[in-house]
Amino acid sequence: MDIAILIYDGFTALDAVGPYEVLSCLPNAKVHFVSKEPGLKRTHTKALSLSADYTLTDLPNPDILVIPGGTRGTMAAAKDETILDWIKKAHATSKWTTSVCTGALILGAAGILRGLKATTHWCAKDYLSQFGAEYTNDRVVQQGKIITAAGVSSGIDMALHLAGEIAGKEMAQVIQLIIEYDPKPPFDSGSILKADESIIELAENAVKREFE
Repeated sequence: MDIAILIYDGFTALDAVGPYEVLSCLPNAKVHFVSKEPGLKRTHTKALSLSADYTLTDLPNPDILVIPGGTRGTMAAAKDETILDWIKKAHATSKWTTSVCTGALILGAAGILRGLKATTHWCAKDYLSQFGAEYTNDRVVQQGKIITAAGVSSGIDMALHLAGEIAGKEMAQVIQLIIEYDPKPPFDSGSILKADESIIELAENAVKREFE
């Protein structure tokens, strides 16, 4: 089972690494980090790089497609015809096509979300309508073989959901235990439905600067 995780300059690290950590535990899974050209790709913080050992042409027909998000780099990727063309062709034969965070905007730009419900990072929710998708404020949204996840950390939830679909709930629970994913955050402000208005305003300002 070939799993292709797209990386590009400006992606968010956990968007890619969270699903990688889960999906790499699946039996017979081969996870590949792919990009337009091989080599190191800088995350949006510029403090970390991941290596793309494979090009898009090396993996034209992955079984699973994972598209991570980011900020400015994601907006650039969503306009890159080489990336969009690869996603369209890979999606045509994939068993599962997924995104994390603003990676949904890249799927949307490829025309894959038109007429579907989808989720993304809360700060980017208004973009989805431009691609004919309906934003849903859920952590993970499945529409057929397409699964979108909300912001950053939800990629782990998405990957565990996908693991359950592929290998069954028992295996998904085994993987959850292996990575000891049992979050108990010290604060309850991880959703715009829960956070105080003052926290939302500060977060909006911080995220806005990342896109400028």
